[in-house]
Formats: sequence, structure tokens, C-alpha cells
Amino acid sequence: MDPMEFPILILISAFVVLFLAAEAGNFLRVKIRPFSEDQREDFGIILGATLTLLGLLIGFSFSMAISRYDQRKLYEEAEANAIGTEYLRVGLLSGDTSKVRELLRAYLDQRILFYTTRHEDGLAKINADTAALQNELWSAVQSRKEEPTAVTVLTVTGMNDVLNSQGYTQSAWWNRIPVAAWALMFAIAICCNALIGYGAHRTGWRLFMVLPVAVAIAFFLISDLDSPRGGAIRVVPHNLIALAHSLSPP
Repeated sequence: MDPMEFPILILISAFVVLFLAAEAGNFLRVKIRPFSEDQREDFGIILGATLTLLGLLIGFSFSMAISRYDQRKLYEEAEANAIGTEYLRVGLLSGDTSKVRELLRAYLDQRILFYTTRHEDGLAKINADTAALQNELWSAVQSRKEEPTAVTVLTVTGMNDVLNSQGYTQSAWWNRIPVAAWALMFAIAICCNALIGYGAHRTGWRLFMVLPVAVAIAFFLISDLDSPRGGAIRVVPHNLIALAHSLSPP
């Protein structure tokens, strides 16, 4: 189970860990190594630099998550365009093309399922059915290689675009924020909260909750955007669904 597919888990774990880090810093200040006031100015510089670094990391990670989300949306649109265009091009071929069009409609249904399936468990059958349909579609257009006309070449090129667009989509869904980046963000956030606890003028759990809550929410949003299936912010295949309705046989 990939914990990054469950943003709510990131939210809860980040808050708990960061709050405990602030409490640990406060405990260190009170019980083990009291804070001297002549060190506070230097401490403030260190704390400010650490918080700035955390803000930059969160900002860069948010930008990465947004760009990946936008990329998934663009590839969904590209898939719909490729399938719709090929469906029209097939009609230009001579002979009976009903089987190819039926395969394209079935392939379109599988692509919609790929986007709407919430969990990885159901993907194995979807991917297997998609691969089988891709082989059938390619065989259907390849069987017309004896007809080297411009229309045939155009149809084969369009089918190649259909198959390639699925590969681009799959790559975009695999392209996630690296685990190392998450580990670095968590490490810097823990340091920041520990420093805030250590530099506090007085003990109070309400004060120590502010930064953990804010950072946990930021982590939740980044994780949600970066989770194609587990997040609340997902790519809905509007273009593919609209195309399926338009291609439905009367």
C-alpha cells in the first residue's frame, strides 16, 4: 500500500509528528538545556532561515504537484482527441469498418474506467483488457497494409496516436513527487517545529499546534494533488465521457 495515495493519512501523521516535535523541543528547553536570553537573537536567525527553507520546499513541491496534475488533464484531453479522430478516419476506409469502430468504443470504455477506478486493485484487469484491445485495434488496421493509399496511411497513423496517447497518460500517472522530496520536507518541518518549541517563551500546547496544523494542511494539499486515485482532487475524464456519449450507437 502506497501511503502517498491516502492524503488523509499524510494529514494526520504530519500533524502528530510535528506537534510531538514541538513538544520535544519545549521539553528540551525546560528540562534538559534551558534557553539563555543572550542566545535568542542568534536563535531567531536560525529559526527564520529554517522556516524560509521549509516554505521554499513546500512551494516547490506544490508547484511540482500542480504541474503533474495539469499534465494528467492534458493527456486525458489528448486521448479523447486521438480516439475521436481515429473513429472518424476509420469511416474513410473501404469495406466494412463496423468491427474497428466497435473495438474503438470498447477501448474508450476501458480508458474511462482507467480514470474513474479509485483503487489499484481493479487496475490489473483494466490494463489487461486495454492491452488486448490495443492488439486487436492494431491488427485490424495492419490487415489493410495491402492497400497503400493515403487514407490507409492516415488511418494507421491515427491508430498509432491512439496507442501512444495511452502510454503518455500512464507515464504521467506514474510521475509522482519523489519519496526523497517528501522525506526532506518532513525532516525540515520536524526541525522547524522542534526549534519553535525550544525557543518558546512559555509552555502552551495551543501555541505549538499552529505550525503543525498549517504544515499538515499544506502537505495534505500537495499529497492530494499528487494522488491520481486516492485524492479528492482528481482528473475527471470529461472529454472521454463526452466522446463516449457522442459515439454511442443509435
